[in-house]
Amino acid sequence: MRGHSDRVNDKVKFYTFLLFALFASVVHAEGGDKPDLTLTGKLSGKDNQTYKLVPFDVPAGVDRITVDFAYTGREEKTTIDLGLLGPGGFKNNAFRGWSGGNKSRYTVSATDATPSYVPGPITPGRWNLLLGIPNIRENAHAEFTAKVYFSRNGKIPDLLDAPLRAESGWYRGDLHMHGAHSDGSCTPQSGKGKVPCPLFLSAQTAAERGLDFIALSDHNTVTQANAVRELQPYFDRLLLLPGRELTTFTGHANLLGTWVPLDFRVGSAEVPDWNALLRNAAKLGGFVSINHPIRLSGEVCMGCGWTAEPEVDMRLVQGIEVVNGNDADTLISGIPFWQARLDKGFRLTAVGGSDDHNAKQWGESRGHVGIGTPTTVVHAANLSQRAVLDALRAGHVFVDVFGSKDKHLEFTAKIGNVDAEMGDVIAVAQNAKVDFSVKTANAAGGSVEILIDGKLANVIDQPKIATAAQTFAFTWSGDGQRHWLRANVRGADGKLVLVGNPVYVNFNTVSAVH
Repeated sequence: MRGHSDRVNDKVKFYTFLLFALFASVVHAEGGDKPDLTLTGKLSGKDNQTYKLVPFDVPAGVDRITVDFAYTGREEKTTIDLGLLGPGGFKNNAFRGWSGGNKSRYTVSATDATPSYVPGPITPGRWNLLLGIPNIRENAHAEFTAKVYFSRNGKIPDLLDAPLRAESGWYRGDLHMHGAHSDGSCTPQSGKGKVPCPLFLSAQTAAERGLDFIALSDHNTVTQANAVRELQPYFDRLLLLPGRELTTFTGHANLLGTWVPLDFRVGSAEVPDWNALLRNAAKLGGFVSINHPIRLSGEVCMGCGWTAEPEVDMRLVQGIEVVNGNDADTLISGIPFWQARLDKGFRLTAVGGSDDHNAKQWGESRGHVGIGTPTTVVHAANLSQRAVLDALRAGHVFVDVFGSKDKHLEFTAKIGNVDAEMGDVIAVAQNAKVDFSVKTANAAGGSVEILIDGKLANVIDQPKIATAAQTFAFTWSGDGQRHWLRANVRGADGKLVLVGNPVYVNFNTVSAVH
């Protein structure tokens, strides 16, 4: 016969089973984009119109929690609503949101959260999924699975960066603009005065212009992150990149690819110089480009010109804004500044940005011509944050000065069995020959120009572009030294239309920190 202790042990086992079945069983996963925790549980008719807590522990150092939730029984009208509680729950004012049954995936961080949830610090300790069961039939059963992802150092799991388009190709965007979260302003409905311009209008204008991505680069702040989290599902053809303009007394630079707050106070005890700022930015894995480097800096626009050199270690920079608004072919163009640093052996990607401050209105505004002018065009593996940033770092980029929507430029090199595109590095021995190719599209009437180490090179006999799609070729002999070669397209009026990034030759001694 079974004794009393056996029956007690059975009850302990039974209730232990119920506890784990009802609340959660935790499975740890490692590596890649696998969940850090997998919480599972079972429900029955007895759980109808009840609330359940599913506990899980968040370790120190986590700055984002992402939950992917699924359950069975929908065919029997089972419904599970979803929420989240931080340590201490309602008693500790740690309610972090309630999305009911309208979302199966959500994320929360200090800067942003899925709509229905509250951004704020991720405190280590015991958190709880909050489940509401408004309906489960008396004899029904259901199972749920919640995959929980912990992010650190501003990184996000891949499921939050699913490509808007999966195919590789050339994607067009604007990397520099401002809205209500800094000094962007526009005319309100009444038509009277100016008000901070809502982020929605910037996104809507970019979509109307046919852009594939934009970066919301407000000055020194990342408060726009929460608005981006809300807008991105609606703008499912327009990638909204994290960004801010690091705005200091000695220069401005965009930091793209992270929403983590960053101390920008160059000259303070905490950030003594730009090198300190750039090193801190590098830890976040973003892309840094110096903005409008050739500007007057003073009372009208403090820090607009780049005066931080020669102290700055340019290996900590990845790009230069060579066209800002409509400044191409002017004395304040960033192109000479960029090329002077290429001559020193730095690999820096040329980008463009409208620096738009008035999303709603077209025409001349503060010296600029609106979102998408110029356009930065990247050759990316897909349309996702990771792929666009990878393309920017690699220099697989050209700038469409007037934001034409369809003008195109490719500059490639071939030596032996090695093929290279803009931004790539090739090794070329003395007297070795390299075959270069320039492809243009929708630029008829203009002409191609080739620059070798910043100097115009007469290597194409007939540089005029006569057709909608045209290819030019030339062969170049190396001397074993370091060089950079790139292509531009100019219009019939001689103005720059397309600005290409270089193919780098023997660039192994000095390179940017990517």
